[in-house]
Amino acid sequence: MKFPTILVAFILATSSVLTAQKKEVSLEEIWSGTFREERLQSLQSLNNGEEYVVLNRDRNTGNTSIDVYSYKTGKKTRTLVNSEDLEEIGSFQAFKFSGNEDKILLSTEVEPIYRRSSREFFYVYDVNSKKLSKLGDEKIQEASFSPDASKVAYVFENNIYIHDLKNGETEQVTKDGEINTIINGITDWVYEEEFSFVKAFAWNPTGEKIAYLKFDESEVPEFSMDLFGKNLYPTQHVFKYPKAGESNSKVSLHMYDIESGSSQEIDLGDKYDMASANSEIETEGFGDFYIPRIKWTADPMLLSVQVLNRHQNNLDLIFVDAEDNEAELIMTETDKAYVDITDNLTFLEDNSFIWTSEKDGYNHIYHFDDDGELLDQITSGEWEVTNYYGYDPKADRIYYQSTENGSVNRDVYSIKPNGKSKKRLTERDGINSADFSADYTYFINSFTNVNTPHVYTLHRAKDGKQVREILNNNKLLEKVEGYDFSPKELSTINVNGNELNMWMIKPTDFDPNKEYPLLMYQYSGPGSQSVSNSYFGTNDYWYQLLANKGYIIACVDGRGTGFKGADFKKVTYQELGKYEVEDQISAAQKLGDRDYIDSDRIGIWGWSYGGFMSSNAILKGNDTFSMAIAVAPVTSWRFYDTVYTERYMRTPQENPSGYDENSPLNHVEKLKGDYLLIHGGGDDNVHVQNTMRMVEELVQANKQFDWAIYPDRNHGIYGGNTRLHLYNMMTDFILEKL
Repeated sequence: MKFPTILVAFILATSSVLTAQKKEVSLEEIWSGTFREERLQSLQSLNNGEEYVVLNRDRNTGNTSIDVYSYKTGKKTRTLVNSEDLEEIGSFQAFKFSGNEDKILLSTEVEPIYRRSSREFFYVYDVNSKKLSKLGDEKIQEASFSPDASKVAYVFENNIYIHDLKNGETEQVTKDGEINTIINGITDWVYEEEFSFVKAFAWNPTGEKIAYLKFDESEVPEFSMDLFGKNLYPTQHVFKYPKAGESNSKVSLHMYDIESGSSQEIDLGDKYDMASANSEIETEGFGDFYIPRIKWTADPMLLSVQVLNRHQNNLDLIFVDAEDNEAELIMTETDKAYVDITDNLTFLEDNSFIWTSEKDGYNHIYHFDDDGELLDQITSGEWEVTNYYGYDPKADRIYYQSTENGSVNRDVYSIKPNGKSKKRLTERDGINSADFSADYTYFINSFTNVNTPHVYTLHRAKDGKQVREILNNNKLLEKVEGYDFSPKELSTINVNGNELNMWMIKPTDFDPNKEYPLLMYQYSGPGSQSVSNSYFGTNDYWYQLLANKGYIIACVDGRGTGFKGADFKKVTYQELGKYEVEDQISAAQKLGDRDYIDSDRIGIWGWSYGGFMSSNAILKGNDTFSMAIAVAPVTSWRFYDTVYTERYMRTPQENPSGYDENSPLNHVEKLKGDYLLIHGGGDDNVHVQNTMRMVEELVQANKQFDWAIYPDRNHGIYGGNTRLHLYNMMTDFILEKL
């Protein structure tokens, strides 16, 4: 009788030793890159479709090279250029091919400006002669080869230049460029941030014309930031930033003729006559408008222009004939709320085009003829097309990514332009994305789910069959095995009449008979997604640390988030911070009703839009949340930029109640719990003004709170030990207050 007892005791003891051997994660490990995933380096398909190039760096020597690899075998076939062989430069940070790939632009000494923009030195490398030549003696922006690679256009100090590679001469296209006044060929701050592009000029396919945008930002109010640095006196960064309801840049479209050396402004029609624009925001939103995209069509003398009214609920597709500079309205997309801008417009050989739209309530693919008449709705159903990859004319197939397998998943599909013969090209449930070769023979599939860090595999585009595995993260999985980690559980929760996606992480020794404090994370910005079938991000390792200390962490994607149809996403229109906050409060209450969650110890945190949300949650939900952390929060949409804010809120002049009733500034008297407010002092996106105003309102309401400013740090609050310090602060706050 004693032997079984001893055996059980031995097993229990062994189990305890094994459990004890599991390590607890530390913040130092998280932010030193211990759990960094191996990612496939950024690659670019060559025109032949059989090979791709990768920018490689030798960590020992610092040399960089552009190396060519075979899609089929993955083996390196040759090197196009190695900085070791170049006397003029030690290394380069980026590259761009000419159209026929016989010349390469090499970027060196890249100097970031804002999120996407930079200045850099460019060199032209001739692949055949192996000669290198520097493109000017100054740092320039957005250098771009002409179609025949005989010239390079670029922007320097807000003016466009063309450098002739044959004779070495440089021609100045525009001469009125001036910092904080006139910009030619690149975008202003708000276009770069919200329309996601910098280069605002485009060669036509024959190299005879350059279409470009001009921004007159002379009437846009200036914003200034003090940067303290390490010198005796701080400096001041001054730039144009149009806040909601204020003056935008006046944008105009111009056509430059290479042969005559002259430019002409394009008349887009009476509806877009800037002469009618004034400081008052017009009711219909016209007069003051945006040009978020220009793109040459399959006809080398026909330019497509997307023009968006200020309310962003009317998008016109206009064709401009570059021979006579006449504009013609081809198609109009309207929406009761707003129209999203994408890069999906694709022209086929006959100049018919592919377009994506939410017109039937879900984002789908449409085919129009060159007159803007609908030929086919290619995809349909109560699911979303989440990425359009392109059209292969040889196979006559369109490739796309969608949520057909559930809103937390992504799969890659192909389909005929008539909407028939659809094929699912990926097999595993999770997040699948594709990078196609130039001729659509192959695609590289990136796959992840909650249990699997990224795996990269090569597939045939015609049927999705896997050719080979390129890269996996099995070493990371082996490393993670040594830690006391819990799974990320995906589920749904019924809140305010909607089934909302949710994930939850519990302590490894979770006991349903015990009560645990709950920390909720969310972002909730329009069209966003925080709950998906994907592997851990950096914050998830932090959540594991907190789970090890006895916390449950959860995230719920409420109304206003994406990939569940237009109505679900756009319900927050003109009311940012209302329905999203209601859903977070209700979700917290429902979770608090569970036996294993202590309803008196529920906290919430978020960054940027999430900071706006967490601030509102602890104020409007002061009987539900006992603690909140807000990092870089918007505290009033009156402080944020025109393009983003007015897309969802219209202007403060038109919708004052929408701005003010959901602003945390106007609810500070409701604060009961513990509140930590954090911001970067050099944030050019969500200005520290937001936090300073919040601080003042809390002080005047005599509400106690904690706050921290990271000097000169931008919206990401990075640099040196900054992130480690930030997460130590937040961890200590949670352990003490929740």
